Amino acid sequence: MFNIGDTIIYSAHGLCQIDGISEKTFSGVTKTYYVLHPLNNEKLEISTPVDNKTISKLMAKEEAEEILNLFKQPGVEWIEKGNQRSQGYALIAKKGDRREIAKVINTLLVKKHSIEKNEKKFPEQDRKLLVSMQGILFSELALSLNTTSEEISAKIVNLLDIDEEVLLTNE
Repeated sequence: MFNIGDTIIYSAHGLCQIDGISEKTFSGVTKTYYVLHPLNNEKLEISTPVDNKTISKLMAKEEAEEILNLFKQPGVEWIEKGNQRSQGYALIAKKGDRREIAKVINTLLVKKHSIEKNEKKFPEQDRKLLVSMQGILFSELALSLNTTSEEISAKIVNLLDIDEEVLLTNE
């Protein structure tokens, strides 16, 4: 169990701080809940059961370095059909395996670079997924490596040998 003040990763919200722990009763069932807020949105208050499987501790520095090194290798296979691709990649994101998420980000960034180099438009559903996954992973990598998301972005651009404009962290 985590403590008040801990920073954790919570599903699609990314980095969150635990503000409280309390008992709540819904439909006659009492459970212990974390009360937390995303670090990038102090006004949003989230309650989630302490046994929620989508909560995880921050990665250690060694794991963060391993994940950065994954950007030197090929990502996941590109799925040609848009809906299948969105569902498949979103499922990977939902499972929360940071290594697999890094591989998806790798694939999406390289594909976005390739598509835009040919002056075509990157699919919107892929852009939205990339924005979400990239924002969460890069923030966590930055925190684990005691640096900034911008520095992480610069390292990944360098590792993938792509244009910096491909990154979507500020959208």
